[in-house]
Order: sequence, then C-alpha cells, then structure tokens
Amino acid sequence: MSFTKGDLLTKTRKLVHGLAKAKPVWLKAMEKSPPAVFPRAEKKVERICLPEDVYINKFYKKHPESLHEDPIKICDFDPTPSRIFGCRVLELKEQGVGEEEAIDVADAEYRQLKKSKKKAYKRLKEIARIRGTKPLQNPYPSAIKVIQAEEKKYVHDRFFNPRILEMVDRLKEQHDAEMQDRGRA
Repeated sequence: MSFTKGDLLTKTRKLVHGLAKAKPVWLKAMEKSPPAVFPRAEKKVERICLPEDVYINKFYKKHPESLHEDPIKICDFDPTPSRIFGCRVLELKEQGVGEEEAIDVADAEYRQLKKSKKKAYKRLKEIARIRGTKPLQNPYPSAIKVIQAEEKKYVHDRFFNPRILEMVDRLKEQHDAEMQDRGRA
C-alpha cells in the first residue's frame, strides 16, 4: 500500500473502490469518525545550532584526538571539554576580547586542565608506590580505555572459558572436515 498517498483510510478507500480489496467491517465506522491528521513539515527540519557550535568545531579541528580521548556521556551533567571550550570563548568575547585571542586563551586553559589531570594521576601513583599499595584506577581515563575495560572480561573469556573453548574446537573440526572434502573433490 505504500505506492498510494494518504493515510490508512484513504488507502483502504482506493483499494475498495478499485475492487482490489473487500470492504472491511471497520471502514464505515472509520469514515464517520476519521482519525486525527497531524500536520507535516513542508520543508526539511532545520538543524539546531547553538552559538558555541562554531567554536566546538574549531576545537575538534585543533584537537582531533579529543573525539576519542574525552568521553561523551549522555547521562552526565558535566559538559564535554569541547563545550567548555566553546562557552569559554563566548564568555571571553562578551568581555571584549578578540576572537583569536579568546580561542588562544581557551585553548591554553584546555591544555592546562589536561596537564593537571595527568599530573594528579601521576601524583596518585607516586603516593601508592610510597605506601606500597596498588595504584588506584585512573580517575580521568580516555574513552578508549573505558571501553577496553568493559570488554576485558569478554576477551578473557575467549581464551579461558571451557564452554567457549569447546565451541572453538568444534568449529575447527568442522573447518578441517570442509577442507578435506574440498581436497577430495
């Protein structure tokens, strides 16, 4: 029915009038009280663009590694470093600083923040060594490290879980049998 235009009621009417379909029981009731028709957008829906989006794009051009290293958490209340960068540039521009200078200042602040996080984790590891304990997990991991930590148990299972090893053995046997059959043919 997708080749005809309209809603269910008009499509069914066309099919019934064209004798392609028997008249359904519900058609008469539906004609008396048709369903609500919602307005459709005449043109494409416009993209939402915030004032800081221009600077966020400049940030990602300047720091492409940030796309992979700085996680974007949907349920997190803290903004991403790129959004902080964009808002900071806008804030500096409102104070009367030129655009290039504002970008440079915000960039320097981002680099300083990144350095301070690395320094803090390095200090935590030193304290753990002095105490003789195991170093704490990095409180500022990259997005890739977080994903790898989540997948670690599955990778471990691949090599040490007996059920998975049995399946691998069965697959190898099937593959060997297929290769022998091909060799004979």
